[in-house]
Amino acid sequence: MNKPTIIARDSSQDTSSCLSPSINVGLSACLAGEKVRYNAGHTQSRLCLNTLSRYFNFKTFCPEVAAGFGTPRPTMRLIGDPTSPQLVFSDNSDTDLTNQLVDGFKDRLAEFSELDGYILMKNSPSCGLERVKVYQENGYPHPDSGAGIFAHALKQAYPNMPIEEEGRLHDNKIYENFIARVYAHHNFRREVLDQPSIHNLTQFHSSYKYLLMSHDQNQCREIGRFIAKNNHWPIEQLISEYFALFMQAMSKHANKNNHANALMHMLGYLKRSVPSAARQNIVTVIEKYQAGITPLSTPLTLLSHYLQQHGSTYINNQRYLEPYPEDINPIKKYC
Repeated sequence: MNKPTIIARDSSQDTSSCLSPSINVGLSACLAGEKVRYNAGHTQSRLCLNTLSRYFNFKTFCPEVAAGFGTPRPTMRLIGDPTSPQLVFSDNSDTDLTNQLVDGFKDRLAEFSELDGYILMKNSPSCGLERVKVYQENGYPHPDSGAGIFAHALKQAYPNMPIEEEGRLHDNKIYENFIARVYAHHNFRREVLDQPSIHNLTQFHSSYKYLLMSHDQNQCREIGRFIAKNNHWPIEQLISEYFALFMQAMSKHANKNNHANALMHMLGYLKRSVPSAARQNIVTVIEKYQAGITPLSTPLTLLSHYLQQHGSTYINNQRYLEPYPEDINPIKKYC
């Protein structure tokens, strides 16, 4: 039986105060270097083990091994309807293996309620999140690709959880969006779900206002109105529906126009404390970023400098200024 295991880097030698070992993230076992693939090999991810393990406790799991499929084992693939595929051996489609796979993980899904994200192996008939080939009787894949059976069940069980394929995380924008969502998911569970109240929900939303704005301006406004309009609801219902709206908005990738809009709004908090010439200089830098001349880190660093000196507690508590530890991304903070 494949028991989930925890992989965490020893932080005793690490002096960084921003490390968050309490953030638990699921990981396909093969990506952790466990020899659970069909050929008794692995697909170890350096990104996960060398970088993200400094911040996340990885809970590893292989649904195929949990279902009792041996290692090594014949290769498997999906066949039939892409919306509800069947799992079979690649060289023999007579035996439907779907129920065996599902029986292996269905009682384990509850164990993942403690997770703030999940990283899956791409193209796998069990763990692939999207673009998984679903073969037809003619031997060719269906034009519409599907999702792995375990990945689909995971999304159904935890619709708000950030879930991504390891391969896609090598795209910087996808990587940053995923990391931001993992931290947002973790912060919401810790600050709101652990102590549910209107006050805690409002405080949380307030701290994420400008980060939300950078992802989706319209959704940011809608979520704010949602809280104001429905604050008489039972707290559990309000929190549940807010969480779904919030994570949906966070899943949309931030763009230059939305970033520029968020920066300009935050600059407004300095209009009475910073001279006009200095504020105009910040505006110019923001416009250069919006035009693609400078990276986002330039106006963000400049604005943060003035906010630290002259900004209010409210504006300096905005998660937009640091949605996750700065050095979690080995490439760059923002695109």
